[in-house]
Amino acid sequence: MSRMGILERKERKRSELREQILNAARTILTRDGIEALTMRKIADAIEYSPATIYLHFENREAIALALCREASAVLFAQVGEAAAIEDPAERLRVVGRTYVRYGIEHPEEYKLIFMTDSALMESVFGQELMSPDDPGAQAFEYLAATVVEAQASGAIRRLDPRLVAEALWSAVHGIVSLALTCREVLTSDPQELAAVQVDALVRGLA
Repeated sequence: MSRMGILERKERKRSELREQILNAARTILTRDGIEALTMRKIADAIEYSPATIYLHFENREAIALALCREASAVLFAQVGEAAAIEDPAERLRVVGRTYVRYGIEHPEEYKLIFMTDSALMESVFGQELMSPDDPGAQAFEYLAATVVEAQASGAIRRLDPRLVAEALWSAVHGIVSLALTCREVLTSDPQELAAVQVDALVRGLA
């Protein structure tokens, strides 16, 4: 086998092991919570030594960060699909419904990103939390930019666009949170609720 082939095989194995680590960590996080996430438990789950885990990740915080960024990237990609909608007010409505659909379809990932204790999030993610290159931050900036477009079109009032974006985000986050933790109290479909909630906000800001 050529040297290039050997290097490619090593890199493939390295990538596969990294994915194994992340999958095991995701299972531990979703089943037992962040406090249960240890390098030892991850190593036991994939039948490697803890020293091997450290070759790929500095600590458990780095693993949690990688999981959070992966989940945020999927969310950003999904809400970003609404960019093709020309009417910014309608785009806001679609983004709201898409956001709720993501939360319902990816409950554990959503909980990791948005429903972990804030103090713990800051200690785990440090300066990486909502940094400019973070997919979650990019998703919020996309929402704020859409609000600016809606204001320029005259669809909604010229309030602080970030304030409006946070109001919209808070509304749909509340729906997802209820759906994931108190589903029995909701008598309506979460996405239908999102459609009504976002439409009411957009109309109320007109």
